[in-house]
Amino acid sequence: MTVSLPEGLVACEDGLVRPTWAATDPLLRDYYDTEWGSPVTSEQGVFERLVLESFQSGLSWSTILKKREAFRTAFASFIPEAVAAFTDQDRERLMQDAGIVRNKRKIDAAIANAQAVIALRVALAAESNAHGAGRMDEAPLGHLLRPRQPYPRHLGELVWLYQPSQHPRPKNAGEVPAQTEESRALSAQLKRRGFVFFGPVTALALMSAIGIVNTDILGTWKRPLN
Repeated sequence: MTVSLPEGLVACEDGLVRPTWAATDPLLRDYYDTEWGSPVTSEQGVFERLVLESFQSGLSWSTILKKREAFRTAFASFIPEAVAAFTDQDRERLMQDAGIVRNKRKIDAAIANAQAVIALRVALAAESNAHGAGRMDEAPLGHLLRPRQPYPRHLGELVWLYQPSQHPRPKNAGEVPAQTEESRALSAQLKRRGFVFFGPVTALALMSAIGIVNTDILGTWKRPLN
């Protein structure tokens, strides 16, 4: 007896149900099975994914995954200090690198965001001191903290402040949100702190990829109905 699956789900030949986007391409399937939705909390790890999600805008995620190692080489393993120090010569080098996506706006955004990562680290240290001293007007993230939760120290901790209390529960592809209240808030927060090329749709893609929010369709092997 064949079981009818909702739009957006596919029963694969190995017996596992996956979303359509991860059902056929081996690279996307492996990414979905082993990485997508797994928590990432390190500054460098979140910065890498933020850059890759920004480069993905207007392209397929498969394209980015195929170029991922080339991106890591071109962008100094996504070490924020290294990328922040890129010069005009580095920009030209990147524009000539066929292994990555050669888009000047996105390259400039990656460098600007590396600089924003470093500035954020400094700002959060000052805000943490103010929060500890009870100067709440100087600690703009204080209202997002749970009881006894420490003030974030870097980008990798800040993004997790926007984890929703309830995750979306899409029953089919049409119910998967493109953006949420939390992704709009995270996008606005980072834009205020100097980040660019990071709208609420890209923010939700990042949040889903690193486990902050679960947007998987109900019924996959990773998110069973029961």
